[in-house]
Amino acid sequence: MSDGSIHSQRTRAPDYGAWRRTLAGLLHNRLSLTGIIVLALIVIAAVLAPLLAPQNPYDLSQLDIMDGRLAPGSQSMSGMTYWLGTDDQGRDLLSAILYGTRTSLLVGVVSAVLALAIGMLLGLISAWRGGKTDTLIMRIVDIQLSFPPILIALILLALLGQGVDKIILALVVTQWAYYARTIRGAALVERQRSYMEAARGMALPGRHILLRHLLPNCLPPLIVVATMRVAYAIMLEATLSFLGIGLPVTKPSLGLLIANGFDYLMSGDYWISLFPGLTLLLLIVAINLIGDALRDLLNPRSEEAQQ
Repeated sequence: MSDGSIHSQRTRAPDYGAWRRTLAGLLHNRLSLTGIIVLALIVIAAVLAPLLAPQNPYDLSQLDIMDGRLAPGSQSMSGMTYWLGTDDQGRDLLSAILYGTRTSLLVGVVSAVLALAIGMLLGLISAWRGGKTDTLIMRIVDIQLSFPPILIALILLALLGQGVDKIILALVVTQWAYYARTIRGAALVERQRSYMEAARGMALPGRHILLRHLLPNCLPPLIVVATMRVAYAIMLEATLSFLGIGLPVTKPSLGLLIANGFDYLMSGDYWISLFPGLTLLLLIVAINLIGDALRDLLNPRSEEAQQ
């Protein structure tokens, strides 16, 4: 191979035009656009919770047990209107949902990012080194994926106790293997391409090849998985909190808010669980709509079909 041909194939930079087309595809798809709008509204409301919430649900001095289980639209003795009603502790449900969504998003996004970083690193090392290293890492991944994630999280939280940091750690442990397997599969395909052979033929440092050539071209499937795993992390955290082993009652998330009203469903106080449940449903559906659209847009086979 001549120097000119090697030089022409030495890199395969990320196709920024393709990313722009992906963004345009998301915005032109009605379902994904709906998901983006709903997710944006939920995130903005959660970030601005201290400004938007009528009440601080963590401030016990603002709670009145006499206002417990008021129906939506009721008013307190002080004249405050509870648009979504109150829970059994007299907490304004709208305020609790805003703060609870903030907590659920924080736990879901942070755990997904940390799991992504760990899984991406181990998956790249596994594909790049091969041999015994690849076998060892993949056997650990296989063992990890052979157990239900909720079982692993239950065991870890039983040992570590409650807390935001504890549940984030549990979610990271249950998720990293998915990222590792995804990027390993993508890396094994990419490393056989001509631009990788050219880069190795030029004796470029391994770290340079990994970070500048291999990793950017493995991102599309990883982004799709990451989007789906954020939704799964939020749902798993809500499940654990509903079971009473996730976040403490002093840091309520959507799952804990749903659990607080579960005992009152039969008595007719449906709103205590209904509104947090609907918020959680909207959040998960919005993220999944975006993830489904990304999966279709970033699928190489769909691109070939369009061509």
